[in-house]
Amino acid sequence: MYKLVAIDIDDTLINDDKEVTPATQRALEQAVAKGAVVTLATGRAYASAQAIARQTGLNVPIITYQGALVKNLLDEQVLYERYVPMDAAHKLFEYCIQNNLHLQTYIDDKLYAREENQKLIDYAALNKTKYYVEPDFAKLVAQPTPKMLIIDEPDYLDEIAPVLRELLGESVHITKSKPNFLEIMHHEGTKGHALKFLAAHFGCALSECIAIGDSWNDHEMLEAAGLGVAMGNAIPALKEIADYVTASNNEDGVKLVIDKFILGQEA
Repeated sequence: MYKLVAIDIDDTLINDDKEVTPATQRALEQAVAKGAVVTLATGRAYASAQAIARQTGLNVPIITYQGALVKNLLDEQVLYERYVPMDAAHKLFEYCIQNNLHLQTYIDDKLYAREENQKLIDYAALNKTKYYVEPDFAKLVAQPTPKMLIIDEPDYLDEIAPVLRELLGESVHITKSKPNFLEIMHHEGTKGHALKFLAAHFGCALSECIAIGDSWNDHEMLEAAGLGVAMGNAIPALKEIADYVTASNNEDGVKLVIDKFILGQEA
């Protein structure tokens, strides 16, 4: 019944040791062998996500930057791309300067910040991403970017998110991938939009799609998919809208979904 499976990476596909377990790896291979399209849907940059996709043997387009970029693994052809509107990017940059906020941007799949600090170092280590420091950040803001990201305390980000929505308007999509990461994309740069695009690309109905995630940035694709799955470790708000809740990322939750809904195996 299900032909396409879109899986978030962090805290979903990979466990807390940042690994895809052998059991989950086998399940991915079995799903592909049965004819399902298995893809990744992540907030990560393509450079970071593709390394995990290749390790797991996937060879299809993957959803990156929260949905702002869909790109082939085989020939790296861009299939779907949405940039942060230039006016919004400039407003966001000015707001972050005025409020002394740590802002990151991505140009040509490279991560940039105005200065090197612990937030940047920790983020790059978490995503195994190389970073670049550019003090003249204004010139970077003038270039197309699929995503801009603010790192700060979770409560403070919750406080400024509605302020930014008012400031930047409906042309952008603002979400959280982790409690201390506030991410800003084009309003069509969501995992839900990207999943709809990929379903059409592969000739699948959305009812034939499974989406698996753990955080609020996954909710658009869970709502778009025929079967929206929340991990056992997912935030409560995502579990509330999910059609099914599986085990946690440390208990092979993704494997169990594939076993049950793709391979027809009961635990």
